[in-house]
Amino acid sequence: MKRPAIVTGASRGVGRGVAIGLAEAGFEVFATGRSIDQSRMPDGVRCIRCDHTQDDQTDAAFRQVATERGALDVLVNCAWGGYERMVEDGKFTWGLPFWEQPNHRWSGMMEAGVRAAFACSSRAATMMLPQRGGLIVNISFWPAQKYIGNVIYGVAKAATDKMTADMARELRPHGIAVVSLYPGLVRTEAVLQAAEAGWLDLSNSESPEFIGRVVAALADDPALSARSGQVLVAAAIAGEYGVTDIDGRQPRPLTLESV
Repeated sequence: MKRPAIVTGASRGVGRGVAIGLAEAGFEVFATGRSIDQSRMPDGVRCIRCDHTQDDQTDAAFRQVATERGALDVLVNCAWGGYERMVEDGKFTWGLPFWEQPNHRWSGMMEAGVRAAFACSSRAATMMLPQRGGLIVNISFWPAQKYIGNVIYGVAKAATDKMTADMARELRPHGIAVVSLYPGLVRTEAVLQAAEAGWLDLSNSESPEFIGRVVAALADDPALSARSGQVLVAAAIAGEYGVTDIDGRQPRPLTLESV
């Protein structure tokens, strides 16, 4: 029987790619998102419309998986609300100093991102505890360690990494692993548009499906518990496991200096 996995924020971008990558690796994937019903998914991906800022919808999504499968092997928290409305009234607000940042950016990153990951992880842990095993992956990024873009971005990603470390501490006695996973430059819809405009170089980019392949390799690692609580760079882990992208290449890992 296929192992069950939940991928949040799977309507587009990294989340959609993770869902597809896990399905191709043999998982039965339940993909959630506010507009998931508009995403074309391959066989092996079950779509559940869900806004993870609404606890009742999150409860319903996890209840559906529990009812249909009774277990959960992998949760990947990709839900994120921080990239909308970078330009407002003709002004690029993403890089403004914190005292000029719009309030919605905080709620987008902290509510739809960090809080949603916490809420989903707590429900996933409840399902994983009886089986004494499982993997929770929080998609994070380098602003946790280096100033990139704006203050709120750094706060949200640092909170995600700290949440990962502390969840791992509490779940370690129960055999459940939690990691933060950093993608590289992912060829999402927005990134491809920026590249077409000449703003980005895609020579060392990653497909969204690549992250799903890395998560599948992590889930298969018998020594996974040793990585629990860590920040992992997807391309670096791929090199260790021999995971390639959909084009057969292995992207170069970004570093704190090169990002």
